[in-house]
Amino acid sequence: MKLSAQVSYVRISPRKMRLIVDVVRGKPVEEAIDLLYFTRKSGAREVRKLLQSAVANGEQRGGLKTEAFYIHRITVGPGPTLKRFRSRSMGRANQIKKRTSHVKVELTDSREV
Repeated sequence: MKLSAQVSYVRISPRKMRLIVDVVRGKPVEEAIDLLYFTRKSGAREVRKLLQSAVANGEQRGGLKTEAFYIHRITVGPGPTLKRFRSRSMGRANQIKKRTSHVKVELTDSREV
């Protein structure tokens, strides 16, 4: 049984989110949630909430417990970039790109990573 959840438009760059996602890829969901709870990165909270949402989907649909799930696939893709400008000397301006991320997770009840 495969379950999925996704979160879009997270205001953290995809490069930073991939560092967090690489830590939990292929692990059991309970272990991944514990790791993310003690990870000192701002994106860990978003990924933890995403995993909890996917588990809640599984419990609601199939009646399965948290212990039964493994992270089968978790991907981070780029979202739209917000473009801002900062004034510089001599009347110039520099562009600041505020990147966003889309994170998708698939859980499975067997360990087939």
